Amino acid sequence: MDPRRRSRLGASGVEVTAIGLGGTGLGNIYTAVEEQEALATVAAAHDAGIRYFDTAPAYGSGLSELRLGRALADLPRDQLVIGTKVGYDLVPQDPGEQSTLGFADGLPFRAVTDFSRAAVERSLEQSLERLGVDRIDVVYIHDPDEGVSMDRGRDPYERSHFEQAMAEAYPLLDRLRAEGTIGAIGVGMNGWRMLEDFARAGEFDCFLLANRYTLLEQEALATFLPLCVERGVSVIAGGPFNSGILATGAVAGARYDYQPAGPEILARVRRLETVAAAHAVPLAAAALQFPLGHPAVVSVIPGARSPAELDQNCALVAHPIPAAFWAELRDRSLIDPAAPLPTEDR
Repeated sequence: MDPRRRSRLGASGVEVTAIGLGGTGLGNIYTAVEEQEALATVAAAHDAGIRYFDTAPAYGSGLSELRLGRALADLPRDQLVIGTKVGYDLVPQDPGEQSTLGFADGLPFRAVTDFSRAAVERSLEQSLERLGVDRIDVVYIHDPDEGVSMDRGRDPYERSHFEQAMAEAYPLLDRLRAEGTIGAIGVGMNGWRMLEDFARAGEFDCFLLANRYTLLEQEALATFLPLCVERGVSVIAGGPFNSGILATGAVAGARYDYQPAGPEILARVRRLETVAAAHAVPLAAAALQFPLGHPAVVSVIPGARSPAELDQNCALVAHPIPAAFWAELRDRSLIDPAAPLPTEDR
């Protein structure tokens, strides 16, 4: 699979590469990344042919956007696709206050959920300033469920901001898209059920679905992904490693859904590792390539914390995987038998 393959986002004129760079690492997810290492990671992505860069104000309370803007400043703007998000308003932290979103040593702001028109306008202005650009190519409505979808035991609509997002954020973004200020608009979150509601309620170009269409999870196959194909909405697969475990394997401390993986997930990953080893396939390569087999999915955006990780991701997405590997996963019921595979049509 060519990591530089380009696909259009929905009906927009925006084209993204098959692999993008997710910006959580630039925002110090879990632990801090040195400034120069972060900038070098972005440079390595560009050198590798990656032209799609995803970030958000919530990633390090603006740090990810700031670093991305610095790293891309001297590169041809018309060759880059920069995506960011709205929905988290950054307000100054109180002295000694710590981030609650899992980022270390971010900027001194806390992210407050706000999908009002005023907050979205303010968020876009601040993102433009941090990124140092005069336009943003892709804008997502970010976590309209406040991330509740990450907790399997809770109702994803428990903290829904769907109505405000559609009443205030969406009309503004739709107008900016029509004016050409924004190239494409979408929604980014960890749950697919509410994304179906957005697909039916508005004219979106793309959805960023994190952690929910992976080697470990394919529930989105039943209704969400077919709906996206029907509506012409492109899907970007975020979190292809399910927060880490599909890259590290079932090791001690492996993360799943941003938390230490439980025994059931560890056991399932070990079964995946057994099949991968039998076919000499790096599990991480399968994790990166699997989502791209679906016709709705146009790009996968793993994060990277160093140039070495970035180069490894690019090598993995291009790594040859035999059809027999996917067939055995199906035979062992380790993936949904209805899942389209990279070796079949794409």
